[in-house]
Amino acid sequence: MRERFWEHYPLEELTAEEWEALCDGCGQCCLLKFQDEESGELAVLNLACELLDVHSCRCSDYAHRLERVPECTRLTPERVEEFRWLPHSCAYRRVAEGRKLARWHPLLSGDPERVHRKGVSVRSFAVTSRGVPEEQYEDHIIAVIPID
Repeated sequence: MRERFWEHYPLEELTAEEWEALCDGCGQCCLLKFQDEESGELAVLNLACELLDVHSCRCSDYAHRLERVPECTRLTPERVEEFRWLPHSCAYRRVAEGRKLARWHPLLSGDPERVHRKGVSVRSFAVTSRGVPEEQYEDHIIAVIPID
């Protein structure tokens, strides 16, 4: 990877390896979300995709996630701005907005566990959606985000 690539290149010019390295491992993009058709608001649940390992905050089958979970969020350099719900801490969002990476980011700190110690990841509160009936999803809403 190129040295401090996130500071020198736009997202569209990153290699696949650099793009993947930019992920901070928070797991927030893997939380289930539902958009209210009338208000446009996005409800975020503490339920994680069935493939998310809620301890590591990494996908347990990343290579095949799109086949196994068709509604999986496919974040690409071209689509980052579509996902306005990405947390302000998200490295993809930060770089797209011209901001610096957070000091705890693994590319700066060298410590992939720091995102968890800082409380940025879903490790401390997410549970897998596996086995939770859809009629109980409303009980798992942790945030409502207005979407313009």
